[in-house]
Amino acid sequence: MSHLSVNHLLGIKYITKQDIELILDTAKNFKEVINRPIKKVPSLRDITVANLFFENSTRTRLSFELAQKRLSADVVNFTAASSSVKKGETLIDTVNNILAMKVDMVVMRHSSAGAAEFLSKRVNAKIVNAGDGAHEHPTQALLDAFSMQERLGDLKGKKIAIIGDILHSRVALSNIFCLQKLGVQVKVCGPTTLIPKYIESLGVTVETDLRKTLEWCDVANMLRIQLERQDIKFFPSIREYTMLYGLDKKLLDSLSKKIIIMHPGPINRGVEITSDVADCSQSIILDQVENGVAVRMAVMFLLAGRQ
Repeated sequence: MSHLSVNHLLGIKYITKQDIELILDTAKNFKEVINRPIKKVPSLRDITVANLFFENSTRTRLSFELAQKRLSADVVNFTAASSSVKKGETLIDTVNNILAMKVDMVVMRHSSAGAAEFLSKRVNAKIVNAGDGAHEHPTQALLDAFSMQERLGDLKGKKIAIIGDILHSRVALSNIFCLQKLGVQVKVCGPTTLIPKYIESLGVTVETDLRKTLEWCDVANMLRIQLERQDIKFFPSIREYTMLYGLDKKLLDSLSKKIIIMHPGPINRGVEITSDVADCSQSIILDQVENGVAVRMAVMFLLAGRQ
């Protein structure tokens, strides 16, 4: 199979294992491209992509922009903070205006779960979900899987732990869907107040003890505490959270095996992981950033090819 089964990337939930494998294989080729002296390919030369970010984002937006430029696409950037959304314009008006400018693809981040899907049913353009609320963040899950494959090879049967603020994390949900489709065992770990009630129904196990989780896993994906999404207190203090769920070098070095450390960023250094863990040889955090561009190139290239 050389094409995706879907017209949009709305979430990992909606794509097949074959889709995931095709995206990751295509990303391998693009990773070679971005490491060449001339980093551009003409693959999307006649395609116009609009980046609609209704929510703050630095890394994801830059990563998508860089991917679009590497593919030679024409890019239109839109941030809600500086737009008519502030004047009360609706999502659909904003999008219709942008589509009137003849845009072929829309990359959108929005604070409402399901915003990308809502859009895909109403506009005639390919939609890539760059994060919808605390729901899904599919390209992050794909780049995480790609980064793990680089270190571990086939992921089938591997043990991956997702640690921290599972409740507010779109990265966690997309990762769970993606890893399970690739045959991975997934465990989530964090304070009970930050683990959603339904999580076990997705086939993942829950553990509240950090050390036990780290001894079990091959890879620890450390999530950021999302204070901006927490309108009530989910734990007594940051200090207490760090004492129970923060990963420092002493704890990492005391484990019976070497595990891989990941983090979707931005890192609260000294909260979920210390600087010496983030920067150590077991960490693949910078690989994740580099791989993000290749994976997003692959997604946009494959979607653009679906007529």
